[in-house]
This record gives sequence, C-alpha cells and structure tokens, in this order.
Amino acid sequence: MNLNDTIQMKYVLAALLYSGIGVLIYVLCFVLLDLLTPKVAIWKELVEKQNLALSVFLGAVAIGIAVIIASSIHG
Repeated sequence: MNLNDTIQMKYVLAALLYSGIGVLIYVLCFVLLDLLTPKVAIWKELVEKQNLALSVFLGAVAIGIAVIIASSIHG
C-alpha cells in the first residue's frame, strides 16, 4: 500500500477548497459585523481602550461564526 492509496488528491483538494470558502465567509461575517456597528470603532476600542467586554463579545461571535460555518460545510 503506497501513500497515494491512503491519501487521495480529491480529498485533499476538497479540504483546501472548503477551508478557503470557510475562511472567506468568516472574514465577510466580521466585515459585516463592523459595518453593522458604525458607532463603535472596534479597533480603537480593542487596542487603545483595551475594552475587555468587547473582546469577549467578539470572541463569542468568532466561535459562533466558526461553528455555523463548520456545521454548514460538514453537512
């Protein structure tokens, strides 16, 4: 049994494609979140003011988006 039998290229390419689509959707969701909150400068709040509540909220949003994307790709 050689390596080609163990790892088929179609599965590797599918994984790379779905990963790329997932990352693209993830970035688009964060851009959309930034557009939906025009009164809050997210980068300024995180870096300059070190807003812990906003960072926890963004972490929760990141996990939520990741779970949704993963479950939609998985089927």
